[in-house]
Amino acid sequence: MNDLSRQNFEHEVGEANMPRRITFVLPGLRAGGSEHVVTFVAGQLVERGHSVEIVTFEDGKEPPYYTPDPRIELSYLARPVQKLAKLNALKEVIFRTADLRGHFEQSKPDLIISFLTRTNVQTLLAARELAIPVVVSERNNPVQQDPGAVWRWLRRQTYPMATGLVTMTRGAMECFPPKMRKRSWIIPNMAAWGDAVASPDTREDKVLTAVGRLTDQKGFDMLLEAFVEAAPKHPDWILRIWGEGPDRDSLERLRGKLGLEDRVEMPGVTDNPGDWIECADAFVLSSRYEGWGLVLGEAMAAGLPCISFDCDFGPEDMITDGDDGLLVPANDKVALAEGLDRLMGDATLRASLGDRARETSQRFVPEAIGQQWTDLIESLLQETAPRI
Repeated sequence: MNDLSRQNFEHEVGEANMPRRITFVLPGLRAGGSEHVVTFVAGQLVERGHSVEIVTFEDGKEPPYYTPDPRIELSYLARPVQKLAKLNALKEVIFRTADLRGHFEQSKPDLIISFLTRTNVQTLLAARELAIPVVVSERNNPVQQDPGAVWRWLRRQTYPMATGLVTMTRGAMECFPPKMRKRSWIIPNMAAWGDAVASPDTREDKVLTAVGRLTDQKGFDMLLEAFVEAAPKHPDWILRIWGEGPDRDSLERLRGKLGLEDRVEMPGVTDNPGDWIECADAFVLSSRYEGWGLVLGEAMAAGLPCISFDCDFGPEDMITDGDDGLLVPANDKVALAEGLDRLMGDATLRASLGDRARETSQRFVPEAIGQQWTDLIESLLQETAPRI
């Protein structure tokens, strides 16, 4: 290599590795797995010298549930996602997409990363003529979580425009035909528990814990019906379901119908992320489907003994049945009741499962998952670095 070629090469490498502007887009910054991942990864990127922005559709009146690094820019479009009549909903999507486009034109990011189906579609439409690479990420089961006929059609039309697609499991990725994923990456969710540490072997308050949005997906109705079968054998145990959502009223009615008012607590959302871990002795995931199962990973990382439905997708990637947790057939309330009986009735088993869960969850520690994201992002930035 002659001197001129070497100088050009070194200049290009320098340009590729220089700090760049990265924009994340998602509906909001409240409690949730996607919000947690974006906040964490954005923090990793600013630590590496990049300029990072998070754009959401919220109005910014409420603070983020997960505290972001103060160097991260937060931009609020003040067009929050809400239920509207069809015509008004269509108008809102058009306005939101236009606002996104205007924001991108002004902020000029080098790379955009969008989370969640409807946000992904709007982001791709907004960026399609701006020559900005966009990576989209699906965070749930794309078959079970149906966005509706119109959004399915829009996803088929827009996803081929994306630079690539990220899912958390291979099963989720295989739901998308090759033409909808020009490039693909599988990055599991992280198992982050902050400073919370579970000590069920020393405290033993006998609290069986579930966490999630109160919706049909999370299967808390099935959990109540399974718990009522196992509870009489374990009168010193209670079930505590953390979360909020549209199914609260129906779940409270079911709790009353089953006579579980004194055995089941539904306190809402914890004030701080991970607080639920410190007052849990065992964890149960009763979801009908998942994109990964973030709270299951958090519970395992904190050393809680766990039982989960073997639903698509995620639990089978985290739990080896009988070794570091218990897996029961998806949607099988009888099997779940039997598993709860076994878990609540055997302190030695709980201690063993909790210890092994903490060990195996090291595969999903935040640093490891954050590194996968930063490696992906920086490799794409190098591909799109300016060449002189």
